[in-house]
Amino acid sequence: MGSITADPPKPWIETPLIPSLELSKKAGCNIYLKLDLLQPSGSFKSRGVGNLMSLALARHPRPGTVHYFSSSGGNAGLACATTAATLGRPATICVPTTTTPFMVGKIRGLGAQVIQAGENWAAADKYLRGNLLDEDRGGVYVPPFDHPDIWAGARSVVEEIHRQMDGASGRCATPVDAIVCSVGGGGLLCGIMEGITRLKWPGGQRPRVLAMETIGAEGLHLSMKAGKVVTLAEITSLATSLGCTRIADAAFEWAMQGGVVSGTVTDREAVEASVWFADDARLCVEAACGAAISPVYTGELRRLLGEGMSDEEWGGKNVVLEVCGGSNTGFAQLQEYVRKVGL
Repeated sequence: MGSITADPPKPWIETPLIPSLELSKKAGCNIYLKLDLLQPSGSFKSRGVGNLMSLALARHPRPGTVHYFSSSGGNAGLACATTAATLGRPATICVPTTTTPFMVGKIRGLGAQVIQAGENWAAADKYLRGNLLDEDRGGVYVPPFDHPDIWAGARSVVEEIHRQMDGASGRCATPVDAIVCSVGGGGLLCGIMEGITRLKWPGGQRPRVLAMETIGAEGLHLSMKAGKVVTLAEITSLATSLGCTRIADAAFEWAMQGGVVSGTVTDREAVEASVWFADDARLCVEAACGAAISPVYTGELRRLLGEGMSDEEWGGKNVVLEVCGGSNTGFAQLQEYVRKVGL
């Protein structure tokens, strides 16, 4: 293992924010792409997981003994393994039995130990904490989404958007009317909402957030309808990266404060969006990310965010898509998605 330094390397990067002419034409408004698929782990998880792990290392009384333990459906585990390799510390990742061999191979390829247990993230997490974590005195638990340090890391995406929008337009004080993101456990949503509320926005108008989920993993959507946090009996969506049976309480609280619009798409629509996005943007993302891109292609973006607006008014809106990425994808995996949904 590499030596531990007092100032470990930052395990995530500032990602580009670019305007998309192709998606803007389809949406009828100005679409910007926040390219978090370019993070070291291939997803936005590098931000929150990386922040938590870096802080834990700095705070630990014996940093040389730190061993990271994480449970994940895939992307958080890969972010943990990537960050652990960057920080020069070992990691053990517990993933559900439904995690693809493709993703398991990626995590193992970074030098982390991978253990498969349980049919979903909750079961894998229970196994990790009950059977693995307590056996290591240097063990540091790395949750995939439900922790203030995770949210603080995810908040950086909004801080970057806030700064980058001026450069994207060439003029100062460019408004951001909405940010669209996918929701699994809600860590990204918490970070985005924290960032939005902490920053000053043009005209005092905060961006709205469109929180997208696939049907079969729509824990936030059902919770908002019920007025309380709902625990899903099972995850039936093929977008397994969104496969959390219960969202973070903090995510629900943010959503109920206002400014959050909930939307859902089918697995087919999420996969279609991933395929069309590969054509339009020449970028490959997994179906969980396709959930956030789908409203552009289906027309739901205007229905959910621009209902009642004239074409001219809607055409002037600036909407940022958080292209959260996801490493459970590639040409072969995209083909498998297409086969499963019958495209």
